[in-house]
Amino acid sequence: MKLSILGARVIDPSSGLDQITDIHVEACKIVALGAAPAGFTAVETIDAQGLVAAPGLVDLNVALREPGYSRKGTIASETRAAAAGGVTSLCCPPKTKPVLDTSAVAELILDRAREAGNTKVFPIGALSKGLDGEQLAELVALRDAGCVAFGNGLESFRNTRTLCRALDYAATFDLTVIFNSQDHDLADGGLAHEGATASFLGLPGIPETAETVALARDLLLVEQTGVRAHFSQLTSARGVALIAQAQARGLKVTADVALYQLILTDEALIDFSSLYHVQPPLRTRADRDGLREAVKSGVVSAISSHHQPHERDAKLAPFGATEPGISSVELLLPLAMTLVEDGLLDLPTLLARLSTGPAEALRLPAGKLAVGGAADIVLFDPKASTVAGETWLSKGENCPFLGHSLPGVVRYTLVDGRISHQA
Repeated sequence: MKLSILGARVIDPSSGLDQITDIHVEACKIVALGAAPAGFTAVETIDAQGLVAAPGLVDLNVALREPGYSRKGTIASETRAAAAGGVTSLCCPPKTKPVLDTSAVAELILDRAREAGNTKVFPIGALSKGLDGEQLAELVALRDAGCVAFGNGLESFRNTRTLCRALDYAATFDLTVIFNSQDHDLADGGLAHEGATASFLGLPGIPETAETVALARDLLLVEQTGVRAHFSQLTSARGVALIAQAQARGLKVTADVALYQLILTDEALIDFSSLYHVQPPLRTRADRDGLREAVKSGVVSAISSHHQPHERDAKLAPFGATEPGISSVELLLPLAMTLVEDGLLDLPTLLARLSTGPAEALRLPAGKLAVGGAADIVLFDPKASTVAGETWLSKGENCPFLGHSLPGVVRYTLVDGRISHQA
């Protein structure tokens, strides 16, 4: 189908384009920016005056919960929610049931994502069989089945020699490894950041060093093996400082941060609300400021939702017995727009951290508006407001932002030139 988007402010961080112009789409591709090609007649047009057109957002961590945890979410429900948040491409972590450590599981996820058709899905394969940190998964077979990177989540390798061998193997085949750096022993049993708030509430703490000790080790192993590495879900100011030092030494590592870590601090736990129970935990204002500065400077090149939907019962027990995680992909763009509203980032920089940065980190074919490229586009109104939860598509309602008025409204999300979400 031929489609024209007329009069939008088109922002493409990858090329530096920022102007009011038109976008013309045919056969899933962008065929022109500006004037329509000769002989092009649009079958459908979108009047986008007053709207911003940007590359569809790229989210590096969206738990789809399928297979195995359909009571929490399904590929259909969570990709639909992602499209409502402006996301056109997402990565799903390997913690499924069974674990995403075989080609069969990867193919199942991809088949169901294609059937749903809401977003493009790029699976993250398990680095070790069963995520147990002992035996290496069949990485090449998983790559051939469609996995774009490999990680073990917060399930750490207890044996550093085994991890080093896994990284050597991944480097041999130019595979990307995703690290969620958290020392198992230092974090074991913890529920909140080890500090004044946890002490006041009587909650067992997770010290900052749970992140920095593991991060220092992982960076040294990356330097030794030469593996392509991405560090995910950083939470501390000292953690991003270590990433900055590694990048200054010439280490080609990238990093992302969960969007809620840029908004919330451990002070949110003061009423014991399980909606703020996340792992790794919310940390201090100083840590949040450090993360924000790293995002602003580009040390952290990607902002992700780290969406983890849960059924209602998972958050109803006492704080320590609840399951960690926030359902937030549906609000990715409006929540991120608060960073512009607060003056932390300008709009093109924010869109770079939500599209170009994450796409480049994992070498995904996404995150740009280019003639001949896929027509994955988000159209949003930066001056309107979203009332979080007024409509809700995710199966997980474990979101502390429900009821809040947030800046920006996603009007259209297009995947390969097809409208997958319309407000």
